[in-house]
Amino acid sequence: MNSLWKPVILLGVFVASHTVMAVELSHTQTTESGQGSSQKSTNVLSATDRARARLWNLSETEWRRYKQLMQGIRGSISPATISPIEVLGIHARDNAERQRYAEVWARIMYEDADRILAFQRAYDAAAKRLYPNMSLIDISRLPEKAESKNTFRFGDRLLFFTRPDCPACDLLLNKLLKRIDQVSSIDIYLTDVAKGDDRAVRDWASKHQIDPDWVRNRRITLNHDAGALDKLTQGQGEVPTVLRRRGEDVSRLPVSDL
Repeated sequence: MNSLWKPVILLGVFVASHTVMAVELSHTQTTESGQGSSQKSTNVLSATDRARARLWNLSETEWRRYKQLMQGIRGSISPATISPIEVLGIHARDNAERQRYAEVWARIMYEDADRILAFQRAYDAAAKRLYPNMSLIDISRLPEKAESKNTFRFGDRLLFFTRPDCPACDLLLNKLLKRIDQVSSIDIYLTDVAKGDDRAVRDWASKHQIDPDWVRNRRITLNHDAGALDKLTQGQGEVPTVLRRRGEDVSRLPVSDL
């Protein structure tokens, strides 16, 4: 290479190198400046935030932490009306901090309840003074109570499917026995009892204090299930179940009707 060109080439390399360094330095300074600005905007509270912090008797540090927490899961799943005290208490960093916020919140709620009750008493007194002969609600315009649905007729037969050692069944049985005078009879069918084991049926009746006179008078009949539940419900029945036989019609009764 001609010796005259060497200084020119070296000068070009030097200029290019310094240009790249200047660009990188400028980018780094811009990034750091942006991060510093962002951090500064996060740390500096607005006049509104400072005023709200004073209303809640919180320091600026506490208010910053509250705002930071609301940017996470607490702000996503809590109502917008959740108080700063609750947020700080829920996310307390130790037991002492949690206890402190809990006591603050307890005092706030107690004082607020006292204010509400005081205003209610003042309202009641004002209403009596201003409108002494008027009622707030015109009872005559309220809808009348709907007549209760007549679930049973005397000719109905109730088919009750139960099993031994079934607390839910026993509760339902007590409801049915209280309605025995409203129906023709209650036919009790025991499942989970060996076919032909009449002693098990009698023991169950004795344990549940079934009146022998009801059995003798056919007000109550005691039966083995022997597949009756599956047949009457097309395999959809489960214990306990109450069916109502009215003439040729058999229908299932919800517990709420008993």
